[in-house]
Amino acid sequence: MLVQGVSGDEGGLAYFGFSYYEQNQDKLNLVGVDAGDGCVKPSNETIQDGSYKPLSRPLFMYPSAEAMKKPEVKAFMDYIVENYDSIAEAAQIVPMSDEQATEAKSAVSGAAS
Repeated sequence: MLVQGVSGDEGGLAYFGFSYYEQNQDKLNLVGVDAGDGCVKPSNETIQDGSYKPLSRPLFMYPSAEAMKKPEVKAFMDYIVENYDSIAEAAQIVPMSDEQATEAKSAVSGAAS
């Protein structure tokens, strides 16, 4: 396991999902990155707002307008935007912010029209 390897090495450095750090905070230290605006450490907030860059990235789903006309695709996208918090928790990823979720819900509603 990467966490075991890097935590046992005095100068060890590894890149992995933020959830691995959250689960192993007692063994690991965070390293901030500087994309030109000062050093930023990863957190739910800095990952959501995009300031922890270039090492974080958003995940997107792009159903076509044609696909959104299908009831099963619309139902799936509705499920995703209504349950993003529990999906993110189960997948051990940082969830959308409330603002991003509102925007996603609006986009899904508008795409089905």
